[in-house]
Amino acid sequence: MRIKSIRRIREDRRERESVEMLEDREESNGEKKLGVVTVSLVLLYLLILAAIAVRYVSFTLEKEQLTMMNKELRSKNNKLRNLYNQSQNDVKLLQSRLAETAVNYSKIHDEVKKLKVKHEEDQGNFCPEGWTRFRCSCYFKSTENKTWSESRTDCENRESDLVMINSKEEQDFVSQMSMNRESWIGLTVTTHGSNIRYSWSWAWVDGSPLTETFWAAGQREAPLNSFSRVALGQSGKWKTQVYYSGNFWICEKKVTCSC
Repeated sequence: MRIKSIRRIREDRRERESVEMLEDREESNGEKKLGVVTVSLVLLYLLILAAIAVRYVSFTLEKEQLTMMNKELRSKNNKLRNLYNQSQNDVKLLQSRLAETAVNYSKIHDEVKKLKVKHEEDQGNFCPEGWTRFRCSCYFKSTENKTWSESRTDCENRESDLVMINSKEEQDFVSQMSMNRESWIGLTVTTHGSNIRYSWSWAWVDGSPLTETFWAAGQREAPLNSFSRVALGQSGKWKTQVYYSGNFWICEKKVTCSC
């Protein structure tokens, strides 16, 4: 009986020791697990801190970059604003100059018109180069021989016509101008009648009738036929010739005057 008690006591003791050992082991394992968790938490905290630090640095750098970009944009904006203001001032200046130019152009245009009118008046008052003035006409003496028709064409090309003599003073002037040479004048033939009976009379090239005559001695005053034309003879008096003869000629151009 005693032996059984001793055995039971030993077994109880062993059981207690086993329980204590198990409890120690569990406590030890719990401490280890707690340490691992703690370390993990610390590492996680450090990682979070590192991430926050990296993000902060990145944010700071981005902020600095954005600040610099903002400054650059403001600077460019100020420059653009200054350029815009300058361009506005330039536009106003150009508009002002354009208005002044328009006014000056108008003045110059008016001056040109006045000068043109004056030039035209002067052209009407003065004879072209190579022409000689007498009273209200300019006269041109040829230096070659042509037929009456060719001579008149040359005068027309010079904006004139063969000379028409309407006074003794003009007759004396063109006689001196002819200088002892035979020269065509603007006296031509007008045909009258029909069928078989024809007659002819003298008329100036502008259609005006003959009022004064300065025929040379022995010259018949009526035209012989439709081929007849009149030239200044060497004496300066009028003489009848056929139109296809070759002579010098005198052109006459009217000018503005108070004659």
